[in-house]
Amino acid sequence: MNQLVRKFAAVRLIRFAVVGIGAALLFFVLSWGLVSAGLPPFVGSVIAYMLAFVVAYSAQRGWTFEGQHDHRRALPRYLVSQLACAVFAGLLAHVAVSVFSASPLVMSAGITVAAGAASYVLSSIWVFRDDQGAA
Repeated sequence: MNQLVRKFAAVRLIRFAVVGIGAALLFFVLSWGLVSAGLPPFVGSVIAYMLAFVVAYSAQRGWTFEGQHDHRRALPRYLVSQLACAVFAGLLAHVAVSVFSASPLVMSAGITVAAGAASYVLSSIWVFRDDQGAA
C-alpha cells in the first residue's frame, strides 16, 4: 500500500510539473509578445496570466488531480491564488523594467519563474489540498 501511495504521489507531481511548465511557457510567450507589441509590462503580464489561468485550472483540476476536488471550492480558491500571482507578476514586471531596465525577454523569464513558484506553493497547500476532495 505504501508503495502505491508513493507511485500515485510521483505521478501527481509529474502531472503538476507538466501542466505548470506548459502554463508557464504559455504565460512566457504571451507576456513577452504582448509587452514586445507595446503594452505596458503590468498590463501585458496580467492579460497573459488570465489567458494561461483558464488552461492551467482546467488541466490541474481535470488531469493532475483527476477532477477529485469540488469545483465550487477549488475554482474560487484557484482564482484567488492566481489573481494574487498575477498582481505579483505584474508588480515584478514593472520593477524589472522600470527599475532594472530589463528587456521584455529578461522580464518575462523572471516573472515566469517567480509566479510559477508562488502558484505551486499556493496550489499545493491551499487550492488542491488532499483533504479537500469532492464533496
